[in-house]
Amino acid sequence: RRVRMAHLAIVASQKVNGVSKLHSQLMEREFFNDFARMFPERFTNVTNGITPRRWLAQASRPLSSLIDSSIGTNWRKDLFELSKLREFKEDAEFVAAFRAAKRRNKIRLAQRLLHHTGVAVHPDALFDMQVKRIHEYKRQLLNVLHVIVRYNQIRAHPDEDWVPRVAIFAGKAASAYKMAKTIIRLIGDVAQTINGDPVVGDRLKVVFVPNYGVSLAETMIPAADLSEQISMAGTEASGTGNMKLALNGALTIGTMDGANIEICDAVGRENMFIFGLNASEVGELRASGYRPRQIYEENEALRHALDQIRTGYFSNGDSHRFSDIFHTLVDWGDHYMVLADFAAFARAQEAVDARFRNPRAWTASAIENVAGMGQFSSDRTIAEYARDIWRVKPVQTG
Repeated sequence: RRVRMAHLAIVASQKVNGVSKLHSQLMEREFFNDFARMFPERFTNVTNGITPRRWLAQASRPLSSLIDSSIGTNWRKDLFELSKLREFKEDAEFVAAFRAAKRRNKIRLAQRLLHHTGVAVHPDALFDMQVKRIHEYKRQLLNVLHVIVRYNQIRAHPDEDWVPRVAIFAGKAASAYKMAKTIIRLIGDVAQTINGDPVVGDRLKVVFVPNYGVSLAETMIPAADLSEQISMAGTEASGTGNMKLALNGALTIGTMDGANIEICDAVGRENMFIFGLNASEVGELRASGYRPRQIYEENEALRHALDQIRTGYFSNGDSHRFSDIFHTLVDWGDHYMVLADFAAFARAQEAVDARFRNPRAWTASAIENVAGMGQFSSDRTIAEYARDIWRVKPVQTG
């Protein structure tokens, strides 16, 4: 006695789009294989896109002005023009200006964070950003666990040469989504503990930015150094935040999920930090019998972080506040395989630190990310819809 909305939509539709190559393939091969065999002509793929006029020209005036002066302004209408920026990767003047543009955006965000959250951050730190809807499959918990492990490592070895980092979270949760709201509360409690620890100081800051929306995103996204796109493989339909961040010169740390796969093809795997299980491996691990408690018991740093959550270290001794998070990850199956991917995620974060210590290498990768984003323009998306799905031609004016 249920209406299966996806089934109804497929039957009633002329075309079915998975909005990224991976998700379109999963729909045909797994989720709706019977419908795909019945209506093969209906299934297609048009990958999502973003508008460069808003997410680069408007959101990042310093960077867009630099691009204008280097390759002209036609990139606003033809984003593939950005590929010309590759010619400037070894140009010392351009590289310096590119870094200066990013720093101006980081200063602007730092001022806003201080005003709205009271947290003071240094613009020369690595701005590590996860801005998206709060949901278990997007795995903000994976990010939080790494932040806690990093915090513990800094406390244990405060004299080491740590890359200063600001972990920035933002996003909203559905009104009745209890676990998502609990995750937000955990981020807030972890931030309060870390930001108030004099041993850690400016080596690590954590900020949850409230009331996330488009206007706020226009300030945050251009300031990001690192883009967290860490959903469990096979769960993110596409993502557009990943495109906006890469367009603004952020390097992606992510799984091979959604449009991350196509971004990887466009900018080069060497200019991203790819980690973790792919969609096939997720299915294989689940079928073979995934045991998250075994990972918890064998990984000492991870176990310590989870025990801190469980025993109330971040919640003034309240051991009940986050008990559901602990049991969800350790005892109740860890459906989104946070613990399975944790070790690989931690290794990828070490690679992030190593790259960030080399400003020349980091900036070269950032320029490659901007230069490779041509295919992710919404202009291309709309043109493909018009040609392949709506069967309409553009109106010629003038």
